[in-house]
Amino acid sequence: NALRLLLMFRDENRLRLSDVAKSLGVSTSTAHRLLAMLQSYDFVRQVKGDRTYVAGPVFVDLGLAAVRGMDIRVHARPILADLAVLLNETVHLAQLEGRNVRYLIGAEGANALRVTDRTGQVTPAHTSATGRALLADLPDDQLEVILTELEAEGEDVLALGGELVEIRQRGYALNFRPDDVVSMATTVRDQNGQTVAAINAVGPSSRMYQRDQVHVARQLHAAAAKLEAVLRTVPQA
Repeated sequence: NALRLLLMFRDENRLRLSDVAKSLGVSTSTAHRLLAMLQSYDFVRQVKGDRTYVAGPVFVDLGLAAVRGMDIRVHARPILADLAVLLNETVHLAQLEGRNVRYLIGAEGANALRVTDRTGQVTPAHTSATGRALLADLPDDQLEVILTELEAEGEDVLALGGELVEIRQRGYALNFRPDDVVSMATTVRDQNGQTVAAINAVGPSSRMYQRDQVHVARQLHAAAAKLEAVLRTVPQA
């Protein structure tokens, strides 16, 4: 029944206790125990206020684990190397891990003044262009959980939510860091159209002028398209 319940969240964004009980053919008390068990392991989350349940962060982690299983870094490495040469800036491939973003692999340009490769680092997703690009692609129910948690910690989620809308419309994220560094990022999707990673380019603001940002965005989109084309050729498990 627990496995059948998990499959229900594959097909439905939100479920009520009564829906679960009816679909599984069990009592509401049994359905509640199943949901509580899955919630304790972060497979599901209960939405505050409306008593519905949504898929939890473990679903995202499982999807990313499958991508890591085919080692997306192997496929991305030559594409990132070419992008770094083309832009002459530092570039990365990163993935979302819960509310954080992990930089999986990077490549640096040849400029003497350049941003250091961040491979292996983990940062809060909402603080970077890369993380915000990934957040912008999350399903509404999963994003709502993260925004609720951030709001409880005092973050300005109204401004963040507005920025995520802009990212979806623009097609890339843009971040101006206080150390005079500009970062831009766009997402990568798998064979099923699910966002699995993001590619970013980062450099000093002296070289990332507004007129150059359109060029960088085009190259990021081109690199993402190349990686997506490669991923479509990888047999699914």
